[in-house]
Amino acid sequence: MEFEKVGYRDGAVELTALHARPQAKPRGAVAIYPTFMNSTPGVETKAMQLVEAGYAVLIADFYGPDAPSDFDEAFEAMRKLRSDPHAMRHRLRAALDLLRTLEPDVPQLAIGFCLGGMAVLEMARDGQDLAAVASFHGLFETALPADKPIKPRILVCHGDADAMVPREQVAAFWEEMDGVQADWHFHSYAGIEHGFTNPRMLDGSPNPAYDASADRQSWAAMHSLFDEVLG
Repeated sequence: MEFEKVGYRDGAVELTALHARPQAKPRGAVAIYPTFMNSTPGVETKAMQLVEAGYAVLIADFYGPDAPSDFDEAFEAMRKLRSDPHAMRHRLRAALDLLRTLEPDVPQLAIGFCLGGMAVLEMARDGQDLAAVASFHGLFETALPADKPIKPRILVCHGDADAMVPREQVAAFWEEMDGVQADWHFHSYAGIEHGFTNPRMLDGSPNPAYDASADRQSWAAMHSLFDEVLG
């Protein structure tokens, strides 16, 4: 199985998603929002694992032609994307619209890593009609907190030592979700840092934040939730 590049647009910005599906009819379609570096080998490996499990997948494109090539560029690109919360949500919705066009007759789900973890929570807050979303070492801060019921089941898999997400943000997220009576599960892994699902850095060197146990347990939790919501 290989990815197919699929072009789509957010207004004037041309974007390129990666789409793959199993040979049989998929049991669900999963929008995958990648890390702040955009799609990486680690994200693509996770996507292919989902295809092997019977899901169609679509890896979204955060940036289009201005995709970053190193960490400094990525942080700046992420800062620019997050600086306009309404425009960011519009871009995130474009990927869901594309997935619904490509896979119209199956349940829709979404997962994300890092910035992508924030993205799936933003789509839940946005009222998107998804069966479930799963955030892996995602960011919780939002300029547009939920103010209406949330449709998807929510799974958050979080490293308790994540320096990008102070504990007060964790508590604020819980309160926000409770305020709209969201159906949420929150898994926190003691001593685990940001990026715990990715074993390799972009240059192929070991990722010091990777944790095999947290990676395995969080991935199993996602599958368990998907099995539950899909029947």
